[in-house]
Amino acid sequence: MAHLSNSQRLAAGFHPPPSLVRPFAAVQAAWRFYSNNRVTLPELSAPLIECARADLDATCEDWLLVAFDWCNIHFCSHEHRKDRVPLAHTKDLGYELLTALAVGDREGCPVAPLCLDLRASDGVHSTRSDSPLTPVSSLDALEPLMAYVHGLNMGKPAAFIIDREGDSVGHYRHWAAAGRKFLVRANDRPRVMYEGQHRPLSQVADVLRKRGAFRAARPVLLKGKPAEQFVAETAVVLTRPARMQRVDPKTGKAKHKDISGPPLPLRLVVSEVRNPRGKVLARWLLLSNLPASVKCETLALWYYWRWQIESYHKLLKGAGQHVESWLQETAVTLSRRLAVAPMACLVVWRLARDDSLPALEMREVLVRLSGRQMKRGKKTRSFTEPALLAGLSVLIPMLDYLRDHDLNHLRRLADAALPGLVYPGATLEDG
Repeated sequence: MAHLSNSQRLAAGFHPPPSLVRPFAAVQAAWRFYSNNRVTLPELSAPLIECARADLDATCEDWLLVAFDWCNIHFCSHEHRKDRVPLAHTKDLGYELLTALAVGDREGCPVAPLCLDLRASDGVHSTRSDSPLTPVSSLDALEPLMAYVHGLNMGKPAAFIIDREGDSVGHYRHWAAAGRKFLVRANDRPRVMYEGQHRPLSQVADVLRKRGAFRAARPVLLKGKPAEQFVAETAVVLTRPARMQRVDPKTGKAKHKDISGPPLPLRLVVSEVRNPRGKVLARWLLLSNLPASVKCETLALWYYWRWQIESYHKLLKGAGQHVESWLQETAVTLSRRLAVAPMACLVVWRLARDDSLPALEMREVLVRLSGRQMKRGKKTRSFTEPALLAGLSVLIPMLDYLRDHDLNHLRRLADAALPGLVYPGATLEDG
């Protein structure tokens, strides 16, 4: 309930409801809870997984989409945190968060975080384990998460969606050998075997366009302007050796090693967003081993839905929870709070995809209470998830306060203590 309050940079701590007689005691209790070593991350994440199971039938038809992404949590000025690790550079200190977010394949709605890994100097604090795990490279960390999601037995096959950081031949082979189904955005330069020749992926995409292989998929909006998405598909084979890079712990220098492997046939899906004049505004090169029953238009749409995990990290950082202002002093206590905070996101996501009349009216109320301005237009939404969270931060304390206080008395008090401020130009007797 406390995390449903939209945090501020200067007040990102526990938000006790107004009905508490001793709010400071509640703050101390929350602090002790997150510092209690008997509270384990798997226990705290269990409600998230159960919520995902409960929402699976309503959000997923054939596949459970699982988006992976990394998010740096910066604590450069927090000198009291002794377990920080370097992020972008040696002076950029904090923790690295890896999230596996479940997304529905019907409308691309976020469902729930299935797992989170927080890397610190003492190890990786994960909702998969009671104790810290040994850190590995960013891409090597994905297979254990895939295996963990597979072991949850969610009832739908999982399709893992990864951005360009996941473009790695060695990991493609490893994931395919383990039976994982993936959709990864590839880089332009790597070469593949296409029609008996080794060609860069960008050149293969150009060949498809010259042959007129693209077909219209759907109208889209790019930066608020109307555009149209076109897709094309072909088969390619990865034959090049994987280039493994590891840092020598003795010298601190990176070592490279080429590792050959069997040819790996994949589907190449090229997605282009064009303006009404036919100019290409954006292009994605997507590699996947998903079956042909999943159309290329669907794969392009699934990758577009991957932005939901970016929005989730935005809710955690700048548009809701302000995690970089939390005062937990260690990675383990921070990870425990990170396992609780997503429950507030689940409440917002459920309200956002509810089509009932009460939910529609409640979204209008929350947007109005949030004070946020929404973009106008037929194709724009009348709300955003950060606005709903901000509105809840006003509504919940208000309803909680009114349980024990009379509304008319509160109006008289406001009119007496703040005359003309709450009701400009009118008195309470005027209605």
